[in-house]
Amino acid sequence: MRLVKTLPLLLSLSAALGSASALALPNDRDQPIRIQADNAHLDDKKGVATYTGDVIITQGSMMIKGNTVTITRTNGGDIDVVTSVGNLAYFEQQQSASKADKMKGWGVTIQYQAQKDLVVLTDRAKVENEGNTTEGEKIVYNTQTQVATAGRGGNVTTPRQRIDMVIQPKKKAE
Repeated sequence: MRLVKTLPLLLSLSAALGSASALALPNDRDQPIRIQADNAHLDDKKGVATYTGDVIITQGSMMIKGNTVTITRTNGGDIDVVTSVGNLAYFEQQQSASKADKMKGWGVTIQYQAQKDLVVLTDRAKVENEGNTTEGEKIVYNTQTQVATAGRGGNVTTPRQRIDMVIQPKKKAE
């Protein structure tokens, strides 16, 4: 399972919505995946793994946290969908070896749809990168086209009428 290979740009939402373009650390995808949870249920026939109870998944500089994380695989064994649910589910990943800052994202649900190249943060969704923030009911990012959409989510616990963004001014070279 190469989780980072399928999740390298989850938090590039802020980059797509205003800051510089960013990529995950190139060696993250070669690192082992570590999953910590109170309970695990693995169904090899269905290709579904469900982890519950303060779940923490790490691979290199990437970390996913949630109360419940479900990973489904395709028939070929590749990751299909990763869904993290929590109050709030959390994701972080360092984007550059030269910068220690990590992109961070929160939402009641964070879902990566690998086959569609989509990352969906729903309900109290927030993405933060280098002081830039985007908040809304739902934030959708296409990792292939690098297009992000933020707005209404439908069926959310905390309705928001509008998105809220903060974009920091670019620092001038000295």
